[in-house]
Amino acid sequence: MKNILKQHNTPIAKDGSHHGTVLQVLPNLNGGGVERGTIEMAAALKAAGWVPIVASAGGPMVHELTRIGVRHIEMPAASKNPLVMRKNVKRLMRLIEQYDVDIVHARSRAPAWSARAAARKTGKKFVTTFHAAYTRGGFFKNYYNSIMVRGERVIAISNFIAKHITDNYKVAENQLITIPRGVDYRKFNPGAVSAERIIKMASDWQLPDGVPVVMLPGRLTRLKGHELLIKALAQMENKNFLALFVGGGEGREGYRRELNKLIVDVGLEGKVQIKDYCADMPAAMMLADVMVSATQVPEGFGRVSVEAQAMGRPIIATAHGGSLETVVDGETGWLVPFDDAAAMSQALEQALGMNASEREIVATKTRQHVIDHFTVEKMCGATIEVYEQLIADGTKD
Repeated sequence: MKNILKQHNTPIAKDGSHHGTVLQVLPNLNGGGVERGTIEMAAALKAAGWVPIVASAGGPMVHELTRIGVRHIEMPAASKNPLVMRKNVKRLMRLIEQYDVDIVHARSRAPAWSARAAARKTGKKFVTTFHAAYTRGGFFKNYYNSIMVRGERVIAISNFIAKHITDNYKVAENQLITIPRGVDYRKFNPGAVSAERIIKMASDWQLPDGVPVVMLPGRLTRLKGHELLIKALAQMENKNFLALFVGGGEGREGYRRELNKLIVDVGLEGKVQIKDYCADMPAAMMLADVMVSATQVPEGFGRVSVEAQAMGRPIIATAHGGSLETVVDGETGWLVPFDDAAAMSQALEQALGMNASEREIVATKTRQHVIDHFTVEKMCGATIEVYEQLIADGTKD
């Protein structure tokens, strides 16, 4: 197994030369870490002289590809229907031939089955990125998951995911490469967020002045650990805070009602608010005194923890999955057991109890930690090296 993050520190050059065409395939562009990484990779490829193409079922993030001049092809890539997946093979084959694609890069299981078949039939290179520790099950479930290790190169987004792969699948040593995800530290930069953006966000959310803010970003789903945070907040002696849950909640009305009932039951009515989707997370994070990632299942990477650190915010994260690699316990944040509300409550007390000088020290450490280890440039540069090596190997053949 090879980790090439440490080997790549060269900025991506904008030399205008054409190196090849890469087709990234994913279910949709509705928002999330997979989608964000796809767009960042497409932008980096274009800047480096490659031709990037993205195929998905579409979504609100398509406009980001359009804005940077990257072609998006809409197709039912999210479907798990065998008949649709079979038709997707032919759709992808046409794309590969029409745009002279060199590498097909699949980022999720359902589209990966179609993408691999299309790549094999057209003689193109096939790459996968393993974004999550997929749940194991019976033979058919495990077989379905196994498509993600059938790439000529399999990219793991963290050491945690790499270990999950080697523990559960057969992969060759030179097939598996660990490339941690990255965040745009220029966008997630407290110095780049104007006062006007912060004021607008505070006004839109009608936040009171002088009240410490605890923020948990993430979709409104049970896996994100909202209940754990509510129980932890209820145990705090000092109730001078406002907790904000920030993330899309469409189709989760039942869970929303459960959370609102729990908030009332523990005596935190008005102290915890659900704010739904936010289009300007850097400005939102500027309003927070502490960020929380309370995921109840191990995440492959955990982008929220890294974005928070890039913004100079202390992070409290549950101690499993990618957070064990991105949060330095006691220095850039706190790691707590995923089922221990008392431990989280104690960490919240410590985070909210820091004075201005202590906050400044933490902010410097957290931001430098991200710049040193988890930038988009490192992620994209390392991935381009994978593409270059594959093309070079093909040329030798």
